[in-house]
Amino acid sequence: MVAGRRFGHRFGHKFTGVLVCALAFGLAPAWGQAAKPFQPPSPVTYGVALELGNLSQAREWLDAGLSPDYLADRVGTGLMIGAWEGNLPLMELFLARGADINAVNDKGEQALLLAAWKGHLPAVKWLVEHGAALNREGYQWSALHYAVFAGHQEVAEWLLQQGANVNAQAPNGSSVLMMAAYEGKDALAIRLMEHGADPAIRNENGHTALDWAMKYDHVKVARVITNPEEFIEAANRPRADWGQGRKSEKVPAEIQRLLEVRRAMEAKGYDLARIDQRISAARARYARLPPGARDLPPAIGLEISASRAAPQVQKARLVSKPAPAAAKPAARAKAGGKAVAAKKR
Repeated sequence: MVAGRRFGHRFGHKFTGVLVCALAFGLAPAWGQAAKPFQPPSPVTYGVALELGNLSQAREWLDAGLSPDYLADRVGTGLMIGAWEGNLPLMELFLARGADINAVNDKGEQALLLAAWKGHLPAVKWLVEHGAALNREGYQWSALHYAVFAGHQEVAEWLLQQGANVNAQAPNGSSVLMMAAYEGKDALAIRLMEHGADPAIRNENGHTALDWAMKYDHVKVARVITNPEEFIEAANRPRADWGQGRKSEKVPAEIQRLLEVRRAMEAKGYDLARIDQRISAARARYARLPPGARDLPPAIGLEISASRAAPQVQKARLVSKPAPAAAKPAARAKAGGKAVAAKKR
């Protein structure tokens, strides 16, 4: 007993001494201090990382407590980004962590619609096999709408074979067949008609697929979706009866690239003043150009540099890649019966 008390006494003194030393050097654990709460990434940082397919970063965020249905700045949830990119491992990761396969983004889109829009058939199949709703209740955009609108024949065909509603209507009442008429997809229009598409469906403006086919001058589609008598009657009507077909213009390549660069800079926390000026200037220049002459010089990039001595200190600047000069035909001269390029002096 005495030996035991002596050992405990000596051990206690030794332990106390070690603890005092540890406290003096800041090595002791911070007992009683709560761990810092997890700070989720910004939606932009999150979106950029997942679109680049950074699985390890996605797993790290999820392990730290991030919701599997956390929304990025533009596409939507991690599962939606995987569908948009056709990234099956990313989709598998988020579904395994409890992501809602039928969640909707701020535009009312689901992962299945995004995969169909991009034409990623393996992703479309995977989603349906794992519980994605093929059809939606009421007036909603469907995966078949998106596949037909984007012209993905193989995806549309597979969706039809699985039982996709060929007469689904969008929030504005537009049918799937109207998407084919709008884009002039006559082969898709034929398949939709063969699967029972109803050309008489009208949208909220009272338009049918035939109205859109004639308005946008897609005569082949008009012929496919009507009988001969109806087509002749439609073709004989004055062109003005159908109205002028107008489609929204695509974002110019230069502006689109600038927007992508801005997003990458925002994700890294860089100052955005200069890139915002470039975007404003490009938009103003584009607005002044007449239609048909709106091809802006492209190739904007973000150059990030750092020194070997301090790799963590990075500098960023915008760079423009000059358009390649038109190749000049090389002058040819005959020498010894062989054609040789004349040297430029």
